[in-house]
Amino acid sequence: MDHAGVLALFDRDMREGAQPDGPDARVERVGSVVRHVSSALGWNGVVWSDLDETGADAAIAEQIAYFSGLGREFEWKLYGHDRPVDMGQRLRAAGFEPEPEETLMIAEVAGLDLDAEPPEGIRLLPVTDAAGVDLVADVHEKAFGTDGSRLRHQLLARLTGEPDTVVATVALAGDEPVSAARMELVPGTRFAGLWGGGTVEAWRGRGVYRALVAHRARAAGQRGYRYLQVDASSQSRPILERLGFEPLTTTTPYTYVP
Repeated sequence: MDHAGVLALFDRDMREGAQPDGPDARVERVGSVVRHVSSALGWNGVVWSDLDETGADAAIAEQIAYFSGLGREFEWKLYGHDRPVDMGQRLRAAGFEPEPEETLMIAEVAGLDLDAEPPEGIRLLPVTDAAGVDLVADVHEKAFGTDGSRLRHQLLARLTGEPDTVVATVALAGDEPVSAARMELVPGTRFAGLWGGGTVEAWRGRGVYRALVAHRARAAGQRGYRYLQVDASSQSRPILERLGFEPLTTTTPYTYVP
């Protein structure tokens, strides 16, 4: 893979050319900043910027004022190759809190090892309605220990209003949901994004996550997408590397609470 070329394509199509992630969201381009604006239950944040030392602090202050005016918590999604090089320090000085660093990993669908079936006793169920969304949110809460109401709202809105842009799957052991994940498809680009892969503790290390990655990769290939993108945690990165994903840069969410 041409890392520099694919990263430039990712920046152009997925960040500078970002699209709303649901029917209740919009993307705004203000100067050298691209921001994603949604409801209080949606994702609000800065997805791309083209700044330098002279204008960075003013741009940060402008976004704080904008989202604070909406009463919205928001995220500045900072990548390892973004400029200026001290942008993370500037965000912290302005009151942002960094979350754990992740690795942007990308793979060509055609080059992935997709021979990964669910372990014995696990079946994969497509999520198409509110009942399935509840199962996904239930797994999310158990796997990550966080409230699943925002995920429930976003996924149901997308399945209802834009069903061709998301593929969601839950893994069941009998009738018990033990893992879940989704894939977001971005029309007009060559990228599909893998999100939310979480497995309850008792089923970790058995190949469920790997099977869900392979399942979504096959679905992306069938829909004509060339690349898969993941913001990988330190736990998922080794699994993704074995499947054929390559690290391109880091990404760190910086969160601001008005």
